[in-house]
Amino acid sequence: MGILDKMVEEGSGRFWGFLGCRFIKGDGKEVQIALTAGEHHTNSMGIIHGGVLTSLMDQAMGMVATAAMEVDSCVTTNLNVHFLAPMRQGELIVTSTILHQAGRSVTAQSEVRDASGTLGCMATATFRVVRAKTPSTESQG
Repeated sequence: MGILDKMVEEGSGRFWGFLGCRFIKGDGKEVQIALTAGEHHTNSMGIIHGGVLTSLMDQAMGMVATAAMEVDSCVTTNLNVHFLAPMRQGELIVTSTILHQAGRSVTAQSEVRDASGTLGCMATATFRVVRAKTPSTESQG
């Protein structure tokens, strides 16, 4: 099982599943996920909440960063979001790609579009590889 498949499988009981995300496709260069946004994803103005949109982009960028770095996990260290047009209930497609890799860091970009292709928001983020603790460092706690 690939890292992206594993992330999707393990995510059903976590935030991924809570939001209602769906994996479309992905590899170490690009990841696409989707969400059928419902009323529970909206804010008081009836548009999709910015936190939902930001979470979608962060999730997709984290997935592409993890796949690109070929690691088990990485964490967001910086996230910049630009809201461009209101998104409404319905199908949202998130596309994320890698911009730059160096050492233990990777920078990605993401965008959210609705079913008609309207660009609702875009983001860039930097991720850092999380190294697993070795048995000798775990006991030194």
